[in-house]
Amino acid sequence: MRRQIEHLTAHPSAMLLGAQLLQVLAWPFLEGSVVGRSFLGVIGMLAVGSAVLAVRRTPNVSRVVFFLGAPTIVFTLLEAVFSDTEPLVLVSGLLHAPFYFYVSYAMLRYLFHDDVITTDEYYATGAAFTVVAWGFAYLFAAVQVVWPDSFSNAGGFDHTWFELLYLSFSTLTSVGLSDIVAVGAQARSILMVEMMVGVFYIAMVVARMVGLTMMRRR
Repeated sequence: MRRQIEHLTAHPSAMLLGAQLLQVLAWPFLEGSVVGRSFLGVIGMLAVGSAVLAVRRTPNVSRVVFFLGAPTIVFTLLEAVFSDTEPLVLVSGLLHAPFYFYVSYAMLRYLFHDDVITTDEYYATGAAFTVVAWGFAYLFAAVQVVWPDSFSNAGGFDHTWFELLYLSFSTLTSVGLSDIVAVGAQARSILMVEMMVGVFYIAMVVARMVGLTMMRRR
């Protein structure tokens, strides 16, 4: 058990990636009840805590991450219990979005700080990608509160956070599979920014990791 704990703490990026993916897989089964959403909130807090651990190795940004992470953890659980309260959703989105964006920035600094590829950096490559998708999903949720009818599909205009996360992933990966479209000007502008982020992530981060891996094998 001690060895397993040491292995997890040695790879906090893996903890973050695992918590994010677990939340994605569990959401369809648990979002219909308060207990289920609370459990998802706990998983979300685990993801936030893992994100903080993942960037602790970068001293210059750790204080900012802790400052943003503490209220984010609180609102993660509050939003899980009171998911239909628009002011709470707005504040939660405005807290989560900068937190996740800053975590992604810190993880990118961690990835680019040297030319040595470690196991945790492989996990960090995937975790940073999911963190960016999470950040834009919370930004979409805030936009939906401030500018109603910003997103639309056959079911109407009001969308859950999980639907917005699906839109975020489909936009960031450039697959374009989401049935939700941005119809408001503000929503479209943010979506265009996310498209650019997704393209640059593949071009810069993934290409660099592949190149360094090939160099190490040679």
